[in-house]
Amino acid sequence: MDEIIYLNGSLVPREGAKISPFDRGFLYGYGLFETMRSYGGRVFRLDRHLARLMGGAEKLGFAAALDPTELVQALYKTIEANKLSDARIRLTVSAGEGERRLALPSWGTLTIIIVAEELVPPPSQFYQKCVCAVLVSPMRNSLSPLSRIKSANFLDNLIAHSEAVALGVDEAILLNERGFVCECSTSNIFLVMAGKLITPSVESGILPGITREAVLELANALGIEAVEREVRVAELLRADEAFLTNSIIEIRPITEIIDGKPIGSGKQGEVTKRLMAAYKELVEREVR
Repeated sequence: MDEIIYLNGSLVPREGAKISPFDRGFLYGYGLFETMRSYGGRVFRLDRHLARLMGGAEKLGFAAALDPTELVQALYKTIEANKLSDARIRLTVSAGEGERRLALPSWGTLTIIIVAEELVPPPSQFYQKCVCAVLVSPMRNSLSPLSRIKSANFLDNLIAHSEAVALGVDEAILLNERGFVCECSTSNIFLVMAGKLITPSVESGILPGITREAVLELANALGIEAVEREVRVAELLRADEAFLTNSIIEIRPITEIIDGKPIGSGKQGEVTKRLMAAYKELVEREVR
């Protein structure tokens, strides 16, 4: 079946989905996106994704032109048009076509694109080992407003991920300008030390992830003490456990840092296992 794309109110075949060469998302990365996962045709925590999108749109000056109710309808129309159940969905909103100058536009129509594709859950072996690289460059700028919104300008993350791939590993860990652990190229990061769950604070320059938020909620429900604060590289290297979170992979253990240094025992930790199981139960309750 041909892939169907949602573009500015219409469902069109992939080859018919065109945007203007003067679209400000294309020219300047002036836009936002959300990557979501559906289970059985229902998007997990869609309200949280849209709240984050609207928060970013407020900062970029085009929230008034967005209707969350219309976005929900468009998302589900796209999923249904592609006859999908378990899917990976990307919603992109840009400032749309405008003049080629840096002044923020006060007119025009936003460009809204939704792409949905089948998501086949990875095999269980995928969650047994994840090798990560700690990268000094590029760094996340904790003072930049872009660090807290899911901006269409994703080059720092792409470069970091490319460096990790060049080193033969799966994921890149970014530091901020002060040398503290920040986040990964496609995910948030958690450590477990002496039974306590630790994750970099928003002030460290992270994007506050939807799965990150869910994990913090689950830790509280399970009686696991959770702390959001600055995290030093040395703490990562001596952590008992570590794991990554994002909407697509859910929770994935980190068992090794580049150069073969294991995290803890080098195997999936007990706290991580508890949270992985609790997350699956949470998804079951909320979307099944």
